[in-house]
Amino acid sequence: MSFFISRLALREFDLDDGEIKLVCYHVTSDNYIYKITLKKTREHIGFCDLRTGHTPSLYYLGNIGYRVFPQYRGHCYAYKASLLLFSLAKKLKMDYVLITVSPDNTPSIKTCEKLGGEYIETVDVPQWHSLYQNNERVKLIYRYDLKEF
Repeated sequence: MSFFISRLALREFDLDDGEIKLVCYHVTSDNYIYKITLKKTREHIGFCDLRTGHTPSLYYLGNIGYRVFPQYRGHCYAYKASLLLFSLAKKLKMDYVLITVSPDNTPSIKTCEKLGGEYIETVDVPQWHSLYQNNERVKLIYRYDLKEF
């Protein structure tokens, strides 16, 4: 079930750390979707989202997703965006979040390690999952206890 929120109301979900700003552009009952922008220049450099809850599907998908456009990679923007999403997750009373990554995605693995979470396991994605339909067959799962952030 989704619901409509005006852009003005969405501003209350915007997040920033002084360097990047997460501009919320869509909210549903269980998902907060953001554009990652450079605060100074307002350049749109990627996307990220927080998916709330802990379901079997989210175990494979993760609570946090991010994509930084190629020309902006190498500046720790995914790391910084994740920290901002951790703060939102805490406000939403989540105790922990999961981030999952494909084993061949070395930059995201480094981001997960830099964030300081606990590596849980490497899993095969089940056939029923949408990730499997997108040819993603294996995921590394990291857990972040939010009381540490």
